[in-house]
Amino acid sequence: MEYKVNDLSLSEKEVEITLAYDEIKNEVETEVKKQTKNIQISGFRKGKVPMHLLKKMYGDALEHEASEKVANNQFWEIAKEKHLHPIGQPSLTDIKFKPGEDLYFKVKYEVYPQLEVKDYTGNEIEIPDFKVKDEEVEAEIKYILKTNSTNEVADIVGEDRNYLLDVEIKRIDGKGELFEGTKPENIQIDLSDDRTQKEIVDNSKGKKVGESFNFSFNNDHIEKDENGNDKVITEPIFYTALIKEIKKIISPELNEELIKKITKDKVSNETDLREDIRKDLQNYYDQRVEDLIQDKLIGLIVKNNEFTPPNTLVSNILEEFVKNEEESSKKQGYKKFDRNEASNRLKKSAEFNVKWFLIKNAIEKKENISITDDELTELATKDAEKTGIAVDKLVNYYKSSNYGEKLLDKKVFDYLKEKNTIKRVDPESLLQKETKE
Repeated sequence: MEYKVNDLSLSEKEVEITLAYDEIKNEVETEVKKQTKNIQISGFRKGKVPMHLLKKMYGDALEHEASEKVANNQFWEIAKEKHLHPIGQPSLTDIKFKPGEDLYFKVKYEVYPQLEVKDYTGNEIEIPDFKVKDEEVEAEIKYILKTNSTNEVADIVGEDRNYLLDVEIKRIDGKGELFEGTKPENIQIDLSDDRTQKEIVDNSKGKKVGESFNFSFNNDHIEKDENGNDKVITEPIFYTALIKEIKKIISPELNEELIKKITKDKVSNETDLREDIRKDLQNYYDQRVEDLIQDKLIGLIVKNNEFTPPNTLVSNILEEFVKNEEESSKKQGYKKFDRNEASNRLKKSAEFNVKWFLIKNAIEKKENISITDDELTELATKDAEKTGIAVDKLVNYYKSSNYGEKLLDKKVFDYLKEKNTIKRVDPESLLQKETKE
């Protein structure tokens, strides 16, 4: 036997194999006999046709078909013996065979690439330095008061914005006449909502039940100009609103009773409440920043180690992505789901995930990063005190579930954060910079 492995890419190889006829003679003859069992011609029972007649009828066709099966069988035996480690379904790309002569064939197959990872340390990334602003704390206080407010019927809209209006709106033209074909629509307007249009707030002030006020908003749409270029057209749309009911929003006092209620007795005064809100918001920002650090580091490292991932792995991940999206689509009540569209849209994401998976494994191996049994036992000992579950059961759970992988991922990211420079910058400046790029 002669064989040679050709590297087509990091993930794809092709092996050339030559086998002497004596090495495959018995196997070829066995495969030919299997084929003859299904052949029947007039005058002979099925599978009992003499070989010389079959040779006359089929020539070398039976041996050629047998040689393909032999090539496939031999490839897997050689792959095991020579530690080729193919993944997915290999493909026979060439075969040459004549009865009584050597068998030559080539097989293309994919492997897990042996990556020489580089430039995964010593980089600098910029991340937004989010800090909680006083107005954000104030907005949260405002939300708390609003969600705990009550309403009472009023006769007139006052000067402040703490009102709910039940109105019947109709579309009108610029002259105040009813728009042709318009149908009335009943809606509720919350004047205290910062998103409510200022014109509505201003024009409704001083109005009573049964009175009307007008407002408009601009509808932007794109049309083609005489040269076929897109241009934005701004069209004002006018409405009249008949007030059917007015409710005054009564905000509660931010006292000890309310604070204890909303915090479940965690704090009891406004100062501590504001500090608690600030901490919660900052924790949220910190988690966002942590996610951004991971995303930016992964993106940069993958970019620095570009390669073509094995199509077999990409196809598996892509199928999982599409399946998950299809199931989500069904749960949301969508009747149609375009698998081809989803597959095309999600392919790059699947490729990226496979690349990072392989790069991360290479980093773990190169830097000798792993989760040891001692570390699992130490963690299980701490968790056992909280849960009451035996240490050995927790360790077995960590090993059998993907919890160990999560711990390993965290260890890798901790290493990468330590070995790269994380520069915190002003969020607005960073947004402007990234928008330009």
